[in-house]
Amino acid sequence: MTKNLRKFALAAMFLALGLVLPFLTGQIPQIGNMLLPMHIPVFLCGLICGWPYGLVVGFVVPLLRSFAFGAPRLFPNAVSMAFELATYGFVAGFLYGRSRWQCIRALYRSIIAAMIAGRLVWGVVQMFLLGLNGMPFTWQMFLSGALLNAVPGIVVQLTLIPALMLALNRTGLVKFRKKKDENPVALGEN
Repeated sequence: MTKNLRKFALAAMFLALGLVLPFLTGQIPQIGNMLLPMHIPVFLCGLICGWPYGLVVGFVVPLLRSFAFGAPRLFPNAVSMAFELATYGFVAGFLYGRSRWQCIRALYRSIIAAMIAGRLVWGVVQMFLLGLNGMPFTWQMFLSGALLNAVPGIVVQLTLIPALMLALNRTGLVKFRKKKDENPVALGEN
């Protein structure tokens, strides 16, 4: 029971971070669009709390932020981001939770797979939503939105998330798992 309560509290904290972090880049939307500050708490939530929490937090953050602060715009941006971030939280948490060894290598595999899956989901949802309005979603739009404009954010994520997880492992708050038969990521339990 304590473990579930701890995961719930952490998920709430990641949700709050997802709402607040974009304010750091909010004054210059182009930088925010490149650094992707909402993505980091969703990845961490999936990795630390597990895929169910990562999926829910990922889906809720952009929609809640859109309703509360008006950014990102609800249609199509926040809606497509909700599916994208839910995919990040789900895939990262699922793959990392099922890894034989939870280590830096497994962490990178999980994050990269989640990035690929999330961007593909984003593209499909964008194509569908823009199609509802009779607007085309071209291959160039997909490459620009999913990859070219996101390179700085991808670099930040691939640098910051493993560094944070490594620091949390060293402090004992989130432990890397060595064997398959041990419990998944322990949250401060010895």
